Amino acid sequence: MMHGHGNSDSVIVATNPANKADQTVAESVERRTETKGKAIASTTRRVQDRESVSPGLDRLRKRATGHRNEKFSSLLHHLSVDLLTKAYLWIKHDAAAGVDGVTWRVYGIDLQAKLADLHDRIHRGAYRAQPSLRKMIPKPDGRERPLGIASLEDKIVQRAMVEVLNAIYEPMFLGFSYGFRPGRSQHDALDALWVGIGTLRVNWILDADIRSYFGCARDC
Repeated sequence: MMHGHGNSDSVIVATNPANKADQTVAESVERRTETKGKAIASTTRRVQDRESVSPGLDRLRKRATGHRNEKFSSLLHHLSVDLLTKAYLWIKHDAAAGVDGVTWRVYGIDLQAKLADLHDRIHRGAYRAQPSLRKMIPKPDGRERPLGIASLEDKIVQRAMVEVLNAIYEPMFLGFSYGFRPGRSQHDALDALWVGIGTLRVNWILDADIRSYFGCARDC
């Protein structure tokens, strides 16, 4: 993973404090200074945009932070045309098309009219997700990994819903949690591991993987 000490390993800093004020130092996000560019450059603009998605989501985030035991039963009104537009812009422009064959650029033609129609269907209960397109991706050991590709419109709705749910659940995560969180990547996790091993007393490391957890029931 990371072996030995080179010139690039000489400076270590801690950034991005943990979400909770009472967390231990071990829960902070640690990274080596030379990897900041790699770990952050690709996400900085997107994260800044997400943090200012809408005043409504900001209020929802503050509400979730201050009322941890509160249950949220009505979130649909946060799916606005503005949020759907931002979700469309966040999607990779070269992302593979789903079963309908619609690409990012094709959907962008007369975009606002399409998103207004999508918004209307969502709020009157007429929106229906399309089946995912199944693709088999070769693995190094000769097996294949199943991949489900959603249609462009479904990706927009999913991306928008992620922002709504993030507003509620993101403040609840511990500082040392890195998986599938905005502004964090595997590079951040590796940097934190590097700092932890180098500065803390480590007795053992557990590496676990659940076979085909997101795939089919049989071993694909």
